[in-house]
Amino acid sequence: MTETRFTAEHEWIRFEDGVATIGITAHAASQLGDIVFVELPEAGREVSAGEVCAVVESVKAASDIFAPLAGHVTETNAAAVADPAMIARAPMADGWLFRMRLADAGALAELMDEAAYAALVEAA
Repeated sequence: MTETRFTAEHEWIRFEDGVATIGITAHAASQLGDIVFVELPEAGREVSAGEVCAVVESVKAASDIFAPLAGHVTETNAAAVADPAMIARAPMADGWLFRMRLADAGALAELMDEAAYAALVEAA
C-alpha cells in the first residue's frame, strides 16, 4: 500500500513497500523558483525527525530540508543533484530527494494527509 503524507515544512513522504521517499511539495518548489543546487544526505546516515538533512538552493534563497521522520537514509537522487531544476519540474515524481527506512512506520500517522496539507497551504 502506498501512502503519502506531508509536513508543515512542505516536505512530502511517500511510504511504499517498506521504503519512504522524501521530497519537497509543488507549493515549496513554486515558492523557491529556479532551483540551482541541492545537497542531499549521504546513504547510510541516520536522521532524527525534524533534523536538517538536506539543502535546496534557488536563485531566491536556500531552504533547509528536514527529515519528516526518523530513519536510515538508503539512497539519494543522483539525477536531482545533476539537474536540480528537475526538483521544481516534477517535485513529487522524478524530483524526489532521498529514500530511507523508517525507524517507526507507525509515525506516518502523525503527519498530515493531503486534505490537511491543502488546507495549510490555502490558509497561508
